[in-house]
Amino acid sequence: MLGRDDDTVAWLERAHQQYLDDGLTLRAVRCAAWIVMNLAIRGEIGPATGWLGRAQRLIADEGECAERGWLLIPSVFQREAAGEFAAAAAVAGEAVSLGERFGDRDLFAVAVQAQGYMLLKNGQVREGLGLLDEGMVAVTAEELSPIVTGIVYCGVILACQEVFEVRRAREWTRALGDWWALQPEMVAFTGRCLVHRAEILQLDGAWRDALEEARRAGERFVETGNPAAGLARYRLAELLRLQGDFAEAESAYREASGFGWEPQPGLAQLRLAQGRTDAAVSAIGRAEAAAASPLDRARLLPAYVEIMLAAGDLESARRACTELEAIAAGFESAMLGAVVAHARGSVHLAAGEPREALVPLRTAVETWHRLGAPYEIARTRALVGDACRMLGDTESAALEHDAARAILERLGARPDLARLESRASGSRGLSAREVEVLRLVAAGRTNRQIAASLVISEHTVARHVQNIFAKLGVSSRAAATAFAFEHDLV
Repeated sequence: MLGRDDDTVAWLERAHQQYLDDGLTLRAVRCAAWIVMNLAIRGEIGPATGWLGRAQRLIADEGECAERGWLLIPSVFQREAAGEFAAAAAVAGEAVSLGERFGDRDLFAVAVQAQGYMLLKNGQVREGLGLLDEGMVAVTAEELSPIVTGIVYCGVILACQEVFEVRRAREWTRALGDWWALQPEMVAFTGRCLVHRAEILQLDGAWRDALEEARRAGERFVETGNPAAGLARYRLAELLRLQGDFAEAESAYREASGFGWEPQPGLAQLRLAQGRTDAAVSAIGRAEAAAASPLDRARLLPAYVEIMLAAGDLESARRACTELEAIAAGFESAMLGAVVAHARGSVHLAAGEPREALVPLRTAVETWHRLGAPYEIARTRALVGDACRMLGDTESAALEHDAARAILERLGARPDLARLESRASGSRGLSAREVEVLRLVAAGRTNRQIAASLVISEHTVARHVQNIFAKLGVSSRAAATAFAFEHDLV
């Protein structure tokens, strides 16, 4: 609990040997099981495997016991690493049964939390969340040892974050904070959990507090040599990007990568915010191609849609949105549903279909309100305003944009404010690249000439021109040129 991991393993080894000397084999095995978990968490897989083999040999001649359940826990995570989530859940279920049979509350709580997590990763969301809630009952009833209390808290919060179950994540993160407050000298469980707390604070709109928590988490990880230091740096980079501190964000993304953490999709979104659309497309394309699991893809695809729309690749954005909808159908998550609705509305807008865009966008706004996510509310209301303007309802557009502006100013979201002002200036939601293309169209350039000037393909130019026509509600280059002159875009 004090973060002295080397001392932890050393004392467990001494206890293990003393129990063997005293003929208390099962207690020696229990010590070995904790040694395995400590070593595995630190990434020392070889020694962990050796201790697991020793424990299994010692228990071979023993009958059924709770200790067999403890030795099953490493197998759960081995199967998870292999992507065998159903098999991992089954192994965890065996450990749950042993914990119940022998009255080992710690084993039961650890195993039921692991089983719930594996079911979530297998797409069995309702069953998985039910088991996580069951594990938390033991925590709140104060039935568990301190170490196991921390393990279950962190495991449940991680699982809820991964499947976009924001209500539970918020609830348990706050409870974890109260538990920390009672133990000011505790170091364990205050690293990655600080990152989760930063994520919740970010969603709540408390960006200053979220920045502080992300920085604290990074310091704690570096101090303890935790390999998840990159996660803390990534969260810090995300907050800095959203506030427009691009140079600091770039540095934090690079640090995250240096610690072995994938800096996408945030780094690609930074490139987009910097106006480097081609670099953003390349980065997000590489990350999207590497993402295999549905949950990994669910985290990447919203940014992929945003970047492809900015690049004028409507068809790629549409395909990604359709895939995102299919993934969301397998996870009963209000947050993921709102993400999908926002993406679908964005695609309709880019296709020049404002009426069709309003339905999913208003659904997203309603869900974000229920979830208490002000930044997401502002982003979506800005798009609602764009749709209203495209439909000729300028008064409603102004109301939506004003509401979004007020939130973004309070948060300090400078890049989004700049984009909102660009909308208000009369660009009708055109991306920066589309404005470039429009200016060249207005200058009388052909698609081939525009392609040479911007160093892109003629096919991409044609796609941009098509999107410009749709957004402006025009059908010719002459009408687009007139718009450009009327709105001071040339």
